[in-house]
Amino acid sequence: MAHQAPVFLTRLKLTDYRNYLNMSLEVDQRHVVLTGDNGAGKTNLLEAVSFLTPGRGMRRAAYDAVARNGGNGTWSVFAELNGAMGNVSIGTGLRESALGVENSRKTRINTMAVKSGDELLDHLRLMWLIPAMDGLFTGPASERRRYLDRLVLAIDPAHGRRVSNFEKSMRSRNKILADDAPDAGWLDAVEIQMAEHGVAIASARVEVISLLSVVIVKSGDAKSPFPDALIQLDGTLESMIGEVAASDVETHYIDTLRDTRRLDAAARRTLQGPHRTDMKVTHRPKSMPAALCSTGEQKALLIGLMLAHAQLTGELHGYSPVLLLDEIAAHLDSERRAAMFDMIEQLGCQAWMCGTDRHLFEALGSRANYFHVEDGTLRPLDD
Repeated sequence: MAHQAPVFLTRLKLTDYRNYLNMSLEVDQRHVVLTGDNGAGKTNLLEAVSFLTPGRGMRRAAYDAVARNGGNGTWSVFAELNGAMGNVSIGTGLRESALGVENSRKTRINTMAVKSGDELLDHLRLMWLIPAMDGLFTGPASERRRYLDRLVLAIDPAHGRRVSNFEKSMRSRNKILADDAPDAGWLDAVEIQMAEHGVAIASARVEVISLLSVVIVKSGDAKSPFPDALIQLDGTLESMIGEVAASDVETHYIDTLRDTRRLDAAARRTLQGPHRTDMKVTHRPKSMPAALCSTGEQKALLIGLMLAHAQLTGELHGYSPVLLLDEIAAHLDSERRAAMFDMIEQLGCQAWMCGTDRHLFEALGSRANYFHVEDGTLRPLDD
């Protein structure tokens, strides 16, 4: 594996965040393990780190929902890290203005305000696995699509903007179709925008899944506790990418949108496009759809996907991502836990992990910083 620059957090400071009034945590390059009872605030810490990337964090919480009860509605997350471009400080949160608490979070890098959260991706890439994702393969397609787009975003920072622009255009189209006499000219213009953004989204998805599949095949090991995954995209636009020119795919989608206006107006939504794509995963060794695998096999597939994606991200960008793993070890036997820790170590990733029992992380030994979390406070533990 090519040398990758290490990226790791060295300090995390929270103010009025969830159950933390004021909290400051200093760590080194090693992994971070947080243990304690349920409800102590372990996941809150991981979620705080997840706000160092664009979006609404790993819980997809509304920004005003993470403010501490009893506070004034503001909150902040501040971190110092050895990033892809050297040492950097990042601060983000909700501020109070003359009109009250703002509803959009502001971000500063080295004390300088940034125009877009996408600039965070210049310094670190974050990936996470949380218990809510355990049902990814059996749940609604929307969750798999969101997961897919996060895979793409970690590789291609422009992807988030494409998705946002497509959704904005689609909302405009839906609003026009709701009129008693929709303006055909406006519809034509909006549908051209949708086609441009939609094909770009589909192309980015196809490219990243193709690259990820190559990594999975190359690093495949029949003895690995984390089986290889076969990934396929079930979407009209995605199925055309690579088969015909992008301009022809755009034309096809424009024609489809024009032909389905009456149907979409009756449904009050757009029925065709990349917002309907599904990601189908198969347990490659068993040739079995992931949705039909056991709970343990699905968890192993998810971990395998995460590790392959982390490897791909590091290889493409030259620096390793930071991993956030909530209750990751709870449902793994000791051999799988040890194997996972070793594989994360080989990738050069700093992982922030939490669980209720310290013994679940024994295989890490001295490779981690250990902390006990209780009622919003942290106490360092000996290795």
